[in-house]
Amino acid sequence: MTPDNTVSDTTGAGRAGSHDLQDVAKRNLWLHFTRMSAYGASDVPVIVRGSGVYVYDNHGKRYLDGLSGLFVSQVGHGRTEIAEAAARQASELAYFPLWSYAHPRAVELAGRLAELTPGDLNRVFFTTSGSEAVESAWKLAKQYFKLTGQPARYKVISRDIAYHGTSMGALAVTGLADIKYPFEPMTPGGVRVPNTNFYRAPGFAAGSLEDFGTWAADEIERAILREGPESVAAVYVEPVQNSGGCFPPPPGYFERVREICTRHGVLLVSDEVICAFGRLGYYFGSSRYGYQPDIITFAKGLTSGYAPLGGMAVSDALMEPFLSGQSTFLHGVTFAGHPVSAAVALANLDIFEKEDLLGNVRANEGAFRATLEKLLDLPIVGDVRGDGYFYGIELVKDKATRETFSDDESERLLRGFLSQALFDAGLICRADDRGDPVVQLAPPLICTQEHFDEMERILREVLTEAWGRI
Repeated sequence: MTPDNTVSDTTGAGRAGSHDLQDVAKRNLWLHFTRMSAYGASDVPVIVRGSGVYVYDNHGKRYLDGLSGLFVSQVGHGRTEIAEAAARQASELAYFPLWSYAHPRAVELAGRLAELTPGDLNRVFFTTSGSEAVESAWKLAKQYFKLTGQPARYKVISRDIAYHGTSMGALAVTGLADIKYPFEPMTPGGVRVPNTNFYRAPGFAAGSLEDFGTWAADEIERAILREGPESVAAVYVEPVQNSGGCFPPPPGYFERVREICTRHGVLLVSDEVICAFGRLGYYFGSSRYGYQPDIITFAKGLTSGYAPLGGMAVSDALMEPFLSGQSTFLHGVTFAGHPVSAAVALANLDIFEKEDLLGNVRANEGAFRATLEKLLDLPIVGDVRGDGYFYGIELVKDKATRETFSDDESERLLRGFLSQALFDAGLICRADDRGDPVVQLAPPLICTQEHFDEMERILREVLTEAWGRI
């Protein structure tokens, strides 16, 4: 039912006043990945507008968006040129499906993306989200191998604690046991291998970063051989693994993974839902690290969050069986390649070019790293890692031994203090314990030194207080 006590609100809170927003939010809104009990006695944060790298709540308080919303807002908030592109498209053609038809914006965007992707990834299949893109890639791999006489290939290999999405197929690729357990049994076929967290490398592989990378890559081949190469369809990797706190690849790692996949006829899927569109200073993270995927999955930064859109870019070889005869990729999504979303993506890419956002990231990533590394003088900060505008800060109980926190300590540290304290201090970031406790930062690509300094100052103050509470 619609409440009858909505009022005009000039602070930007929308049609309902602040108190009414809280009442309705607590009564009707189900937040994602959120303990709803946390707001039993406190307000639900309500963000009402954004401008540049900042967002504002319904009380007018300003926050530095140090996570780009959710690794999404590459060009920043309040870009009227993108909103205007959406309005123009909505007035011209608000919706039409890509089921047997095309529309101009989807065609233009597919062509533009094909020019940006590495190698021969010339075919673009649109979705509305990253999870859908990941699941679409698995479905394509399965059907491709059936069409090419290898019907037993259905398994997918991914890395420990890697996050690849929440729909049932994508969840089977995900390597996080805690978020899978409530929904078991999983779609069969998911196989796990070690990730590239050198800070937590096993002793026998911790001698050098290069040796660790060789071992981690070779673990993929060992998994393929254990499962039987004839049963493995694809290997999923992120250029920089998100979950666990931003694990970059060791030197030579992806080159070796590519060799292994080629040797065993396994598809290499680069999951770039986070890492594409400038997050690492390139349109695609695979270009930064010099490896050639068979499929790239993407979403998030393609539109900078101004409309939902995702997809996968596919090699010519994978498309070839579908170009003759009666073969059809038996998959589709109602709102995939939505005309308004595609127009938004094109306007977003125009800003990338006009403002040289890739160049901005590459020019400033060293300063961003150096600013965050100042925090290594704090006893609670064990490691600072990442690339581009994508960093994780691992928190430890003992720097000398790298001892981490127990589950109870992590609960009190992250959810009992840090998450709220950082938000209260005016910084939106992510304090998480998928793996060891970390704070993640992925600011808009328009950020410069003044914003890095603001992030470091807030983090220093809050982490110092956190250490005093341990």
